Amino acid sequence: MSESIGSAGRRIRLPWSDVVVTLFAFILAFLLGAVLMVVSDPEIAPKWSYFFSRPSDALGASWDKVSQAYSALVGGALGGIGPITSTLARSAPLICAGLGIGLAFRAGLFNIGAQGQAVVGAMISALVGFSIKGLPLAVHLPLAVLAGVAAGAAWGGIAGALKARAGAHEVITTIMLNYIALGMLGWALTTTLFQRPGRADPISPIVEWSATFPRIEGTQLHMGFVLALLAAFGVWWLMERTKLGFQIRAVGSNPSASATAGMSVSTITATTMAISGGLAGLAGVQVALGAISGATPTPLTAGLVGSIGFDAITVALLGRSRPLGTVLAGLLFGAMNTGGLKMQSAAQTPPDLIMVLQALIVLFVGAPMLVRTLVPFLKARRAGKAPTTQAVAPVASQGGLAS
Repeated sequence: MSESIGSAGRRIRLPWSDVVVTLFAFILAFLLGAVLMVVSDPEIAPKWSYFFSRPSDALGASWDKVSQAYSALVGGALGGIGPITSTLARSAPLICAGLGIGLAFRAGLFNIGAQGQAVVGAMISALVGFSIKGLPLAVHLPLAVLAGVAAGAAWGGIAGALKARAGAHEVITTIMLNYIALGMLGWALTTTLFQRPGRADPISPIVEWSATFPRIEGTQLHMGFVLALLAAFGVWWLMERTKLGFQIRAVGSNPSASATAGMSVSTITATTMAISGGLAGLAGVQVALGAISGATPTPLTAGLVGSIGFDAITVALLGRSRPLGTVLAGLLFGAMNTGGLKMQSAAQTPPDLIMVLQALIVLFVGAPMLVRTLVPFLKARRAGKAPTTQAVAPVASQGGLAS
């Protein structure tokens, strides 16, 4: 929380100050996005060259452009049951992978391999989904989900074991494992095990109906979103209510002290990376088994997972590596991804603008002091001179979507 210094020299916590700072972080991000939108438009930018002679032309055209774009963004994400369910569906894999990366962050580990873990999870869950036939949904779907999660956990566990046993830095190993996973998927789609019969292009058979997530008829929202919320609750329970969660937090804070206290830092490191990989693998499962249109999901291809694993790093950072914050950040990014498609078509904005807006939001939310500097009345003011003989204990300022 932010604080000001009272006349007695004590710091006074200001209620809702973090919420206000976060709100202004979003406002600044969208204001700067509006400026970029205007200066990058070939029809509007020239009008500012004669602003002093005809200011209404530049201001009117800029307002029309920005208002149309942001209205389309909000309407495309929240304007009805279709956009809302699409937003929730797009948020689910981001939440799962973000939870995995955030869990690793809290253990002092940088899991940059969520992309590869999601790819492996999608591969194995899809394989179970289309290769096994005749099982009821109550058996086939859990089997495919568990197989994908286990594959992601094993892929993350490789980096954890290398870190724990050989001291290999997890950033390097996870990045290399990303490339291996992508190459492995590309090769697998050329084999008879994964390639659809009668096709020469790298595409898998369609997953059996019994291995797909049930969804709300006529929408993109499927049971995977419920699994994402359950995963968030599970991570919260793990970190706050279990011995392993305490050990993960302790190792993340001070591994040397944790080892002195009798904790096995290497075991906790490997375990944390495996759990992190399993959550990222669940993100891949969401993509592989989630029905986007009709009754079956999109077949497995080389680009099916997209950039979910890399986007989830931003989600975890924006959510402060906390389950609630990660859920809110995932919903935000899902809304921007969904609404961004309509914004591009309605306002003719460049497709990269959504990525720029996401980066600006992370920049401002992750730097609350920058926001307070740009918005002067958010600065903590001194109500009086603090006595020199009294020590004032600093209180860290918390930002983000949830602390």
